[in-house]
Amino acid sequence: MATNNDLNRKLRMALVGGGQGSFIGRVHCTAAVLDNRAALVAGALSSNPERAKASAPDYDIPADRAYGSYQELIEAELNLPADERIDFISIATPNFTHFEIAKAAVEAGFNVICDKPMTFDLAQAEELATTVDQSNVVFAVSHNYTGYPLVRQAREMILNGELGEIQAVRSNYIQGWLRTRLETDEQKQAAWRTDPAKSGAAGCFGDIATHAYNLGRYMTGLLPAEISCHLKTFEEGRQLDDYGTAIVRFDNGGLGTVTASQISHGRENDLSIEIDGTLGAIQWRQEEPNQLVVRANGQPRKIYTRDPNAPFMNEAGAGACRLPAGHPEAFFEAFANVYRSAFDAMIDRAMDREYERRDTVFPNVHDGVEGMYFIQQCVASSAENGAWLPLKHERARR
Repeated sequence: MATNNDLNRKLRMALVGGGQGSFIGRVHCTAAVLDNRAALVAGALSSNPERAKASAPDYDIPADRAYGSYQELIEAELNLPADERIDFISIATPNFTHFEIAKAAVEAGFNVICDKPMTFDLAQAEELATTVDQSNVVFAVSHNYTGYPLVRQAREMILNGELGEIQAVRSNYIQGWLRTRLETDEQKQAAWRTDPAKSGAAGCFGDIATHAYNLGRYMTGLLPAEISCHLKTFEEGRQLDDYGTAIVRFDNGGLGTVTASQISHGRENDLSIEIDGTLGAIQWRQEEPNQLVVRANGQPRKIYTRDPNAPFMNEAGAGACRLPAGHPEAFFEAFANVYRSAFDAMIDRAMDREYERRDTVFPNVHDGVEGMYFIQQCVASSAENGAWLPLKHERARR
């Protein structure tokens, strides 16, 4: 596995978005530098040039590399000597801006880590994936829940056949923060997520159901075949869905369900998944991420705890841990695991070594396309009263 010793330096990061009032920008920055393998050296932190430059001191970005736009950032960094310019750009902006920023970064030869959903619509996602395929850049999508140690532990168990044939997947992401119309009070996070011009065709399903769907795909490797979906807007006057449920038929004959809500009282970030196989079943919750429940008929229920030194941990699970057992690891560390896996590929690229482009540990551009196809087909199915529609995209990861 590649390490930063191969480069004898840290990877140089630029952040687009993440200015004052942002949540996810700070998360990206924290995750990127957590393992001391990268340093934030440049940024275009807002679409407003004055706000972008005013936000730079919050990240210790020097004034001469605090840019007023992503275009200015890319142009200026390309003009720097190779041993000074950035290695990658992290995109932490609203959905409708991802495509133009990511495409420009890829065409300039910079590696990219992009927030999800990857683009505004499927057409943009497919075009971006083609651009990435024609380049040699590393492109990661921040489906950060794939970075939890016990998610990777479960994925390895499933792919190794320990649960037998997978027959059912139940994945839910339940929140309650949009129970009232916060968007009418100009709450920044609510405003763009409920605006179809900025969020895209889906609200709740584009924002969080994509995480639930991606988690099932990542953990099981099952290929989807068809989907039937019902979306609902319960808050009168809201333009996009705030609740929905979908049924997925998989290629192997299995069934999956995805339910997402942003109007369930008292629920915070309750992402959970249950997977049933012919030999056993597992259950995992993001709000209790350091425990994985494993069940088999006629046997005591097993609770796997996140313990990198335990014999029951496989290489994938143990390798995603940073702390000894009993010291909780959670959101930032999982996010950082996506970065860490992408860094390995970036270093291989910098050292002119071959690196995996499709079957990566981190979510990649093909997963981003799948996410956009999922959103498109859910919206289309719901508009046809739950009609069954195709769900297997040609770029689907096997």
